[in-house]
Amino acid sequence: MTLQRRKKCRYCLPGPTGFFKNPHLRTVQLQLNFLQFERALRITQRGEAASVFDPIRRKHVALTPEELLRQLVLLYLLEVKRYPANRMRSEIGLTLNNRPKRCDIAVFDAALKPWLIVECKSPKVALTQAAFEQVARYNLQFQAPFLAVTNGLATYSCALDFEASRFTFLPDLPDYG
Repeated sequence: MTLQRRKKCRYCLPGPTGFFKNPHLRTVQLQLNFLQFERALRITQRGEAASVFDPIRRKHVALTPEELLRQLVLLYLLEVKRYPANRMRSEIGLTLNNRPKRCDIAVFDAALKPWLIVECKSPKVALTQAAFEQVARYNLQFQAPFLAVTNGLATYSCALDFEASRFTFLPDLPDYG
C-alpha cells in the first residue's frame, strides 16, 4: 500500500518539496532540543577516527554527522519520551527492490510489531519530500503506525491511517504506551 497525498489543490503548485510547501496540509515542525544530550554522548577518539557508543547496539560506531544525530535522537527517545530501550533498534536492515537498505531507528510495540520509524538525515541535508518518501518506502515493509524524519534542525512526525490511506502530522513525537 502506498501513501497518497490529498487531492490536488488548484492553489498548490507541484514542486520538489511537495507537502512541505502545501499550505493546505497542516505540517507541524517540531521544536525538539536534541543538543541537550550532547554531554551524554560517549565519544572516543583514536587518531583521526572518532566513534560514539550506541546504547541500543551496545557498541562503538563511526562518528559521522548522521550518526551523531541518530545518537542524540536515541537519547531523546530514551530520556525524554521514556521509550523502552529493549523495544528500540538502530540501523535495522531491510530489503527494498532487492537492494539492502538501513532504517535509522525503529521502535516496536509490546507485541514486537514496528510502531515508529525514524529517519535521520545529516544537518547539512534539507528535509524535502524525498526524505519523507524514503521513510514511507521503508514503512511499506514495516507497516508502523508512526513515522518521523529529522535533520536535527527540523523534525516532522506523523500518524498513519492505513485504512483511509491518509497521514496526519503530529505536534510531537508519539508517547509510548
